Amino acid sequence: MTSVRNAESAIRRALRDHGRLGVDVDRVAADADLGLSPQASLNVMLALEGEFEVEFPQRMLRQRVFRSIGSIERALRDLIAA
Repeated sequence: MTSVRNAESAIRRALRDHGRLGVDVDRVAADADLGLSPQASLNVMLALEGEFEVEFPQRMLRQRVFRSIGSIERALRDLIAA
């Protein structure tokens, strides 16, 4: 399991592998809108669930949660703290 301290690098890795972004994810600002498709969001979510051994609840399955690296990281921190 990845620790929350390494969340940003794990998120960037999941985006690189599953996000289908048209840009280098390492150059994307943490607050930039990722513009993920619904399928890419699902793939990233599943990768992060496996990486962090968490499950995103229904209430977090929203576009705004997967809008940016920062919003994904905040959601993961909330899940891990719960």
